[in-house]
Amino acid sequence: MRRGRDERRAEPLRAWLRRPDLLRIETLDAERRQIVREPPTKIGVLTLDGGDARPLPWPGTTEQPPLRPDGLVAERPWGLSYDDPMFEDYRWVAMLDPVELADGRYPDGGGPAWPSLALDAVTEVEHAGRPAWEAVVRTTPLYAPRCGCCPLLRSREVDLLEYGDYPENLLAVYPEAYRVRLDVGTGVCVSTEEVGGPTPGQGHDLRIEAVDEPMADDLFVEPRRGLFRRRQ
Repeated sequence: MRRGRDERRAEPLRAWLRRPDLLRIETLDAERRQIVREPPTKIGVLTLDGGDARPLPWPGTTEQPPLRPDGLVAERPWGLSYDDPMFEDYRWVAMLDPVELADGRYPDGGGPAWPSLALDAVTEVEHAGRPAWEAVVRTTPLYAPRCGCCPLLRSREVDLLEYGDYPENLLAVYPEAYRVRLDVGTGVCVSTEEVGGPTPGQGHDLRIEAVDEPMADDLFVEPRRGLFRRRQ
């Protein structure tokens, strides 16, 4: 389940995600909202014969990335199709794969990425019965969201890049910080919460009900619609 940035539009939802490419969304009373089949990201490749678009491989289909001593990934490999199936906007994608909370943009176009966040000490907490890490964070000028119009953490620097020609979309006051939680087992960003600013407490809340459970193919099939059947 999650709550949206705007509490007036908030609606609890249930999702089934079968990585790398399948997603089902329902309301809590089992009304189907959307089924998504996400194609892999494609890149243009130029050759002597011209060019074509080639899909990037999914994570897990290539060699294992280098790991730290604690078992976490030390360096995120390039050239893979990381995006999970999207629901409504890229904030959903960023929630499931919150790389924007790790490395920031490259300064001056080169060198190692600078930190995207300044954070307080990380603490171990429990979120919906699962171990999680929590920290209060502040974005740095190098915070680079998956999409500027729907970041996990809204900041003035990102809004200026996204809406510089439309100042009416800028906020008069921005959150002072964010309380963020990551699920330890999956890395999913299960919670964001604004600290200070005009709408303290707003963000999203996600509860992981199961991990690595089998999911039948039928779960991700759109039902056929008869010629005269009323649309749901």
